[in-house]
This record gives sequence, C-alpha cells and structure tokens, in this order.
Amino acid sequence: MQAPLLGRLERVDLRDIWTSEATSFTPWLARPENMAILAETLGMDLEVEAQEKNVGPFRADILCKEIDSGADDRWVLIENQLERTDHTHLGQLLTYASGLEAVTIVWIAARFTEEHRSTLDWLNRITDDSFRFFGLEVELWRIGSSPAAPKFNIVSKPNAWSHSVAQAARAIDDDELSTTRIMQRNYWTGLNAALVEADGPVSGNRKPQAQSWMPYRIGRTGFNLGGVMTRPKNQIRAELYIAGDLAKTYFRLLQGQKQAIEGDIGYALDWEELPDARDCRIASYLNGVDPENEADWPSQHAWLAKRLNDFYRVFSHRVTALDASQSLETL
Repeated sequence: MQAPLLGRLERVDLRDIWTSEATSFTPWLARPENMAILAETLGMDLEVEAQEKNVGPFRADILCKEIDSGADDRWVLIENQLERTDHTHLGQLLTYASGLEAVTIVWIAARFTEEHRSTLDWLNRITDDSFRFFGLEVELWRIGSSPAAPKFNIVSKPNAWSHSVAQAARAIDDDELSTTRIMQRNYWTGLNAALVEADGPVSGNRKPQAQSWMPYRIGRTGFNLGGVMTRPKNQIRAELYIAGDLAKTYFRLLQGQKQAIEGDIGYALDWEELPDARDCRIASYLNGVDPENEADWPSQHAWLAKRLNDFYRVFSHRVTALDASQSLETL
C-alpha cells in the first residue's frame, strides 16, 4: 500500500501578510470570520463594537462585547502587536483595566517575553473575576503554495480557565435556580425548539436563559429581537429592542416608516418610545395567556416564533440601513 502524500507546514513571517498593526492586522482581525477564530481559541462568543476606540487616554485596537456572558457590561479589549511585547503596551492594558469595572483584556503579539507573560499570570492571580487577562501569540502557517493560515496560541489565561470549569459553574448555577427561574429557562428552551422547527431567519441555537426575556440577534449592535413573558399580566410579546445613546433617534427613524413596516408585516405594532428610559421598543403582544401553563406552551411558542421571524424579515434590512444623521424628512 502506497504511503499517503502529505504536505509540509511552513511558517510565514507576519509582516509578509500584515504590513502594519493599525491598517492591516486590526481590520483583518475585526472581520467576523476572523474574530470567530479568536473567539473559538478563547472559548467566548465575541461581537465587535468598534475599532481604534478611545478608552481613557489611549485607543484600544478592537473593543468587543462578550455575548451570553451573563453580564451586560462585559467588555473585551483587544490590543495587537506584530512584534515582541513591550512595556508601552502593558501600560496601556493596565490603564484600560483601571478605567472599566468589568473587562477582559486580550493581548495579542508575535512573541511574549517571559516577564510580560509572568505579569499577566500575576494579574490573574491578584484580581477577582471582574478582570481577566489573556496573552496570545499569533502565527501564520502554510502548506506549499496554499494561502497562509492563522493560529492563535494562548500563553497566559485566567486561573483554571477552561470549558470544563465554565460547565461546572453553570451546573452550580443550575442547582441554585429557583422554581420560577427553572420554568423560565425551560420556556425559552421550548421556544428555541419552535424556532428550529419554523426554519426561519431567527436562530433557535441561542442558550436559554433563566430570566423573563430571551434575546436574538438581528445583525446590528444595539438592536435585538426578543421574546418576553410578563406573568403578572398574563401576557407575552415579541419585540425589537433598541438600546444605546442613539436609541430615540433610531426609533423615530423607524417610526417614520411605520406605514410601510406595518404593511409589510401584516399587522399593527405597538411603538413604545419609553420616554422615561434611554431605550425603546417596537412590540407585538399576545394577551390572556399564562406563561406558567406548560400545556399551552406549544401555542405560545408557535406565536412567538412566527412573530420573531416576521420581525426579522421586516426590520433586519431597515435596521442595517439606519443612519443617525438622517432626518425624518429624507426618508
């Protein structure tokens, strides 16, 4: 039997592919398909918020949010170096950490010196779990004339950071869940199954949460689709939730398209600017239902799944196109 023909891995110099950190490597890493490689290495689900973002006196290369972290304000700051680590970048990272209440710092470099790796290990030992420090070395490899492929190697990470630890933590949380929270999580598990069966644009692969709402992505930061249960009012709703400093502006831009939106979706919507709050929502309600009545869940989940897919179909392209500089007169 003839031996299989195998290629030989060859290391590629980083500067052969990325000529600079700011104009080459950082934009490459911020692309979703490449951020997914980094996220898989770290064991997180990351969503890019901004590039070259001011954080105190410095500019973070990439600013992300950690999705499904259980903390709404879990920031992930990524600092890149295509050279050996240095004290300047270490100082910037410490400044970022001091200015944020909960943050994960990811320092990516071509090579870590032993003193900088040891410093990250020490920071992970002396800080609580509000602060996490990762050090990663980036490499490029190819076989023959194939395109270069990136590889991230973790050289420093928080103490006992692993998938097994995360799973154990979730198991402890499960043991401590109240009856109501267990019901809520089971409710969203059923909705996810209904979304999978509906086979629409809203994914049913989200982790069910032990809370009264369940968010789903619509393709733009600050906007989420959501299923919500309000047990005291015997009510459930599907919504487009708009968060952030520009929420009112975006809400009014969408409200300017109200006739077209309701014509496309096929039913009237509740347009809730929430004047006493920063955020806004556009919703559809189903009243007279009991979210605790498990026998009625299939009917409730079918209603929510259809509404969420309707919302995605009608709002996703409109949300993506929103420009805060627009005025209602230009719509």
